[in-house]
Amino acid sequence: MGKDVSPDSFNPRDRGRYRRKMQRCLDTLARMLADGSFSFPRKHIGLEVELNLVDAAMRPSMSNAAVLEALDDPSFTTELSQHNLELNVPPRPLDGDSALQLEDDLHAYLGMANAKAEETGAHLAVIGILPTLSNEHFDQKWLTNSARYSLLNDRILAARGEHTLLSLEGTGLPGQQPERLRTYAESILPEAACTSVQLHLQVAPEEFAAHWNAAQCLAGVQVALGANSPFLLGKALWQETRIPLFLQATDTRPEELKNQGVRPRVWFGERWITSIFDLFEENVRYFPGLLPETDEEEPMEALESGLAPKLSELRLHNGTVWRWNRPVYDVVDGKPHLRVENRVLPAGPTVLDMMANAAFFYGAQRALAEQERPVWTQMSFQAAEENLYAGARNGFDAQLYWPGNGWLPPDELALRVLLPLAREGLRNSDVSDAAADRYLGVIERRCVTKRTGAAWQRETVANAQARGMDRDTALATMLARYLELAKAGEPVHAWPVT
Repeated sequence: MGKDVSPDSFNPRDRGRYRRKMQRCLDTLARMLADGSFSFPRKHIGLEVELNLVDAAMRPSMSNAAVLEALDDPSFTTELSQHNLELNVPPRPLDGDSALQLEDDLHAYLGMANAKAEETGAHLAVIGILPTLSNEHFDQKWLTNSARYSLLNDRILAARGEHTLLSLEGTGLPGQQPERLRTYAESILPEAACTSVQLHLQVAPEEFAAHWNAAQCLAGVQVALGANSPFLLGKALWQETRIPLFLQATDTRPEELKNQGVRPRVWFGERWITSIFDLFEENVRYFPGLLPETDEEEPMEALESGLAPKLSELRLHNGTVWRWNRPVYDVVDGKPHLRVENRVLPAGPTVLDMMANAAFFYGAQRALAEQERPVWTQMSFQAAEENLYAGARNGFDAQLYWPGNGWLPPDELALRVLLPLAREGLRNSDVSDAAADRYLGVIERRCVTKRTGAAWQRETVANAQARGMDRDTALATMLARYLELAKAGEPVHAWPVT
């Protein structure tokens, strides 16, 4: 979705041309997979962080254009709303002390971004959902000035034919009753409330299916251990509200199509796979093109002439199907490669927390992918999907299913099963003991204390309200304290609650 598109409207012929071109892209990809066309000298990782901008009152600051101009750094780009930025960290190998260097680089990037934001009167907020958002911030006028965002907004709304419905049943704050959100939005800007960390892992074609299946198995425990999005529009909702919110904000289906079983564009999937081709083929088969723009390349001719095909239509279409673990085809320096993009984690609370979440994922994913009897052969795909929603809704209070262990809470699953596997996977990836100890130690302490960013936010707001604050004041006060503690850098399990 980083690709610019034409601001001109599309006609029916464009859609047919686009469909035929995507099929040629699929045929070319199949040929490349069969012929061994992919270069894979060394595993590389990549990381994207979506960011929020707030003003002195902790409300969204619609200033991303000014901040990007001040930054003047191609690592930072726009996102959907004017209060969003995205940081794309250059890829690097996974092994050795690379993760420790990545931590230092993240501190430098975010420190620079915050300094430039402050020059414009704003502050950087690295959090899963900005708790001070209100309905007014979902007005279409706050879309970032970009043809692709405007077209995407128009296409999704036209496909659904009605306003965006946000309907969520929450879990109550300590000592309080559950809260419910039901509201409408006239744009897709509720999607911009969902700010995430996206983890990329380059994999060989023959290893892709195992790594993707492993990532699907891990999604539920990832969101339970990393939850950082408990508030939306003043309501206390899920521990990781991003998960249902993103689904609802980008849903192209009216109720009738949902009732027919039409698949949502924010999708966990429906089966274990045997090849990356399965995922791209499903995307083409099940989802109409939202932005049916074609280029001049004939992908099979490009391949036969010795070039790496761009597969532009397939890649653009893939960017409008928001799988929680997305397949990625990319070309860098003229060489094609494949990546798993893990999208379930929220941004924040600290750089160290995000690095710990990443190390846990990369390590556990590799260990699961290399098991002689893979875990996904012992559990249904539906169980993995149910784990995702249970972990997102309930955090450490969830009950997750794991083969050989039955139903157990996320902290017990991590401590007993997944942290040892993560350590094994990092060791097999030649990650240094210093890096593994640092990051997996954070996950261990988070499990022992049962304190995620979401848990800290909820407890802090509940305490503020008990002292007589109204909800809006409590949220703004909490966010200001959150930014102070995040800047200090201690992981969230060590944050005091007042």
